[in-house]
Amino acid sequence: MKFTLIVILFLITIFPVEAQKNRARDLGIPFVGETGKYNTITDVKGVEVGYSTIISGEGDSTAGKGPIRTGVTAIFPRGKKFSPVYANWYSLNGNGEMTGTTWVTESGFLETPIMITNTNSVGIVRDTVLKWYVDTDWYQGEDWWYTYPVVGETYDGFLNDIYGFHVKEEHVLEAIDNTTVGAIAEGNVGGGTGMMCLGFKCGTGTSSRVIKIKDKTYTVGVLVQANFGSKKNLTIAGVPVGRELKDTKSMIFNAPPNSRRQEGDGSIIAIVATDAPLLPHQLKRIAQRIPLGIGIVGGRGSNGSGDIFLAFSTANENAFNRDENTTVETLPNDKITPLFEATVNAVEESIINAMVAAETMVGNNGNTSYAISHDKLVDVLKKYNVIP
Repeated sequence: MKFTLIVILFLITIFPVEAQKNRARDLGIPFVGETGKYNTITDVKGVEVGYSTIISGEGDSTAGKGPIRTGVTAIFPRGKKFSPVYANWYSLNGNGEMTGTTWVTESGFLETPIMITNTNSVGIVRDTVLKWYVDTDWYQGEDWWYTYPVVGETYDGFLNDIYGFHVKEEHVLEAIDNTTVGAIAEGNVGGGTGMMCLGFKCGTGTSSRVIKIKDKTYTVGVLVQANFGSKKNLTIAGVPVGRELKDTKSMIFNAPPNSRRQEGDGSIIAIVATDAPLLPHQLKRIAQRIPLGIGIVGGRGSNGSGDIFLAFSTANENAFNRDENTTVETLPNDKITPLFEATVNAVEESIINAMVAAETMVGNNGNTSYAISHDKLVDVLKKYNVIP
């Protein structure tokens, strides 16, 4: 018995167990709606998410050397196989980029994984995905002559040496190789590593909702890369948290990069997945509801913000066919309002999950983005009788 205890203690010392990060609900923050098992986008069956997180160096910024605070996120709608899904996209404010969306709207299908990274790494991520297609025979033997990878971005240059171009092919492949179902990490991970929102450190966040329409149950899952908004507008569970915490540490910029960035500028990429049978025009309607969730927490779609969203449905797996007619199922428009509500609620929670999971980060030239204090946040919510 004594020997066993010694061995266990030794293993814990050598291989420390990482504590599960708090999520918004762990702090008692109330949200509307029933979640899926993991409260993540991967609650939608078939959806896989993977990350590559790149953190290296400290101190003064030297272009090409660091500090590096960035990464890549990969989302596969039906796992790693060529199986196009109905999809559509929407932009609240277009000061950003998401490649491949023109064909998504034109064709109605998303034929590729969705990748998310920093602003200056869109090109390398897109090109690497193309090479990965070739190496893995993505098109299953077809000698297809065009393909348009979907890659979204937000700007992390205040914490990351963004003009050092540190995302390489190996990082894109790592995010792809690491995709998984079930619980996924949040905060300073993947493409969200160096991101900030609403006055505090943010990054990657996710949530899900389960709803019932007639006699069928459907899941809506959301993943965000949150890098937007002004602290003064931060609202959680209806409480003006940003104003209440206006005197707490948020961000310290010690040195360049110089920019024209104004308060509230930034970006957010939001991806919605559902197993509800929706056609592309209905998925456009889903994507158009994403800004309502962003507005609840304080987003205003500022001039300097790239607020770009994509929604897809994993239903109708046999809808895509190059040669033959297909038969598909769809919900009537009169029945999809619960999906709108689920989207809004899951977007709201995803953003707050990103903020709650994020940790204070020191990066480029000592520039610092502070995590929101869980204790102070709870105190504010108690003050307004939101939590006991």
